[in-house]
Amino acid sequence: MHDDIYDHDHPDNFIIKEDEIVTDIEGLEMFSLKSVGIDIGSSTSHLIFSHITLRREGAALSGKFRVTGREVLYRSPIMLTPYISATKIDTDKINDFIHNAYKEAGLTPEDVDTGAVIITGEALKKENAQPIVENFAKYSGKFICASAGHNHEALLAAYGCGAVDLSKGEHKTVLNVDMGGGTTKFSLVEDGVVTQTAAISIGARLIAYDEKEQITRIEDPGRTMMKELGHKVEIGQKISEKMKEDFGAYMAKILYEVIETGPKSPMATSLMVTPPFVNYSGFKQIQHLVFSGGVSEHVYDRDAKSYGDIGPVLGRNMRDYLKKLPKDVLREPIEGIRATVIGAGEYTIQASGNTSYVSNEKALPVHGLKVIQAPVREGASVADGIKQALRKFDLGCFTSGLALSLTVSGVPDYQSVRRIAEGVAEILKGADDANCPLYLTLDLDIAKSLGAILREELKITRDIIAIDGIEVGDLDYIDIGECLGITEVIPVTVKSLMFPTTASE
Repeated sequence: MHDDIYDHDHPDNFIIKEDEIVTDIEGLEMFSLKSVGIDIGSSTSHLIFSHITLRREGAALSGKFRVTGREVLYRSPIMLTPYISATKIDTDKINDFIHNAYKEAGLTPEDVDTGAVIITGEALKKENAQPIVENFAKYSGKFICASAGHNHEALLAAYGCGAVDLSKGEHKTVLNVDMGGGTTKFSLVEDGVVTQTAAISIGARLIAYDEKEQITRIEDPGRTMMKELGHKVEIGQKISEKMKEDFGAYMAKILYEVIETGPKSPMATSLMVTPPFVNYSGFKQIQHLVFSGGVSEHVYDRDAKSYGDIGPVLGRNMRDYLKKLPKDVLREPIEGIRATVIGAGEYTIQASGNTSYVSNEKALPVHGLKVIQAPVREGASVADGIKQALRKFDLGCFTSGLALSLTVSGVPDYQSVRRIAEGVAEILKGADDANCPLYLTLDLDIAKSLGAILREELKITRDIIAIDGIEVGDLDYIDIGECLGITEVIPVTVKSLMFPTTASE
C-alpha cells in the first residue's frame, strides 16, 4: 500500500507459516473501532460505547466494508433529559452526564475513534438544541452529528429496535411504533426497506408532574386532548388519578386507531405532525408489529415505575388493545427505550477520477455529507423518487450538505442517463440554495456521462461532483477528499450509523 495516504510500517515478524491461512490483515482486510452513540431525546438521554469490527467484502481493494462484530463496552444509565425552562435544555447537566459516562466507561474522548450524536423529538425544538449538537463539531471527522426530525427519527428507531432486521430476515412487512415523550413515530418496513414514515403528537410527557403530583410541563397537544376530555390543566396544578387514567386511555385509543386504519377521527387527524401513510390498509398489510421507545417498556410490561409522566397508564391501555391481536403479530424489539444508534463505523475507499466528474476541484474536500439514497427504476419518475427520499429526512427540497446517492436499475444508455439527469435537474429547480454544489454518488459507472449531461446539455451552473462505484445506504454520511495527484484517485470516507442486531449486543 505504498500509494496509501496513511502512515505505515513493515513489521519484521510478519511471517506466514507454511500451513497457515491468513484471512484478515488488520488495516487492509479488516479493522476495528471504538465508537460511541449519544442520544438526547425529549424525555431521556443516554450513551453507549461499542467496539466495532469491519471486514472487507469482496476481493477488490475498493470493495465495501461490512460490520461483522459489535461488542457493547458500556451502557450509561438512562437520564431524564434536564430542562432549565420549558424552552431550554440544561446543557451543563447534559455535559456533566456525558463526561461521567466516559469516566465510568474508562475512556477519554481521545480513545474513541468515531461516534454519533443524535438529538430528537421535542428536545429538537428547544432553543439551545442545535448548539448542543454543534458542541461536538470540534471532533469534526470523528462524529456524525444529526438533528433528527420526525421522519428521520422514525427511520432511526426502525433500525435501532430491530424492525428492519426482522422484516429483512423474514421477508415480512413490519410496522414499528416508536413511543416517546412528545411524539409517536411510525415506520412501515417492507422486506427490509423503510418505505413510509409518519408521526403523531402522542407521548408520555405531554403532561409531566413532580413527586407532589403538581404539573410541571404541559405541551400544547396535551392541553388540547385534556380539554376534549373536559379537564382543564395548568402548570402548578395537581393532577388527579382520574385525569391520568382518562388521558392515558384517550391517547391509547387514538394510537390504536392510527395503527389499525390510519387517522380517521378529527382528533387523530389534527394530532398528526407529518402526513399519514399513503394507501395504508392496517393489519391486512402488516404481518408484525414492534414497539420501541421509552413507553414500549410499559407496553411490554417490563417497567411499572412512573417517571413523573403518563407512560405507565398509556402503556397499560395500549397493551389492553393489543390483546385482541393474533398471538404472532406482536414481536419484541431488540432494544426498547434504547432503540437508537450505538455509534458509527467508518472506512475509506478509493474512487477512480477517470470515471468520475469533477467540474471544480475547489468544491473538494467536503465533510459530513448526509446521504440521500434514491432508487432509479425504469418507468418511474426520477424526481419523485428523489423527493420521497428527501422526505425520509424531513427535507422538502434539495439543500446544502447532501449527497444524492442514486441506485440505478437496468442497463444504462444515453436515453436512460439523460432521463436521470433531467430528474436531478428538476429537483435542483426547487433547491433552497442556488449555488451549493451538487454531490452525486452512483452504483454504476455513469458518473462522468451524467455530470457532462447536467453541465453541458442541461446547463446546470452549480459545481457538480459525481462519483461512481460508491455503495451507500439511508443512514450513511460521506467525506469526499481532493483528487490525489496525477492518478486522479478520489478518496471517499463512508461513515455509517451502527445499530444493535442481537439482543445480547
